[in-house]
Amino acid sequence: MSRIDESREFIPVRIAILTVSDTRTPGDDRSGDILAERIKGAGHTIVDRTIIIDDEGEISNQLRAWCADEAIDVVISTGGTGLTGRDVTVEAHRSVYEKEIDAFGTVFTHVSMAKIGTSAVQSRATGGVANGTYLFALPGSPGACKDAWDEILAFQLDYRHLPCNFVEIMPRLDEHKRRK
Repeated sequence: MSRIDESREFIPVRIAILTVSDTRTPGDDRSGDILAERIKGAGHTIVDRTIIIDDEGEISNQLRAWCADEAIDVVISTGGTGLTGRDVTVEAHRSVYEKEIDAFGTVFTHVSMAKIGTSAVQSRATGGVANGTYLFALPGSPGACKDAWDEILAFQLDYRHLPCNFVEIMPRLDEHKRRK
């Protein structure tokens, strides 16, 4: 059964937050603020935070830059995961992924179903790995950010979470690049 093993030492993770929006500013980025509050509250470090417009090239360029930064372990984006023409965050993420974490979207949908019913079908939340960095794309609503953090990421980004978690395999994410 899933649990936190208090005998294991907590390992802080270094996280960057990307808000994707044509309209948000640092003064009214509620979803980014919610993620920042929860990340800090859990004991992790926010390494960078920015807002980018709904442009696939700009989003993927920022993701690639952060994946190349050895000071960043995880990137969490919020916004642009819906179905409209301007929603291109998922496409940007997938253009960067080396491996997709297929079950992340499935688990997010399951969590969302409990809160918003069949409206959860409209989300395209996704997760993946690139250059040894985890990337997660969340919907832009504050509620979706709370749900994703509180129900999934808070546990998977906690080394003490058993039976397994993302933190314990971080050192092996780019092991294929070290092979001779």
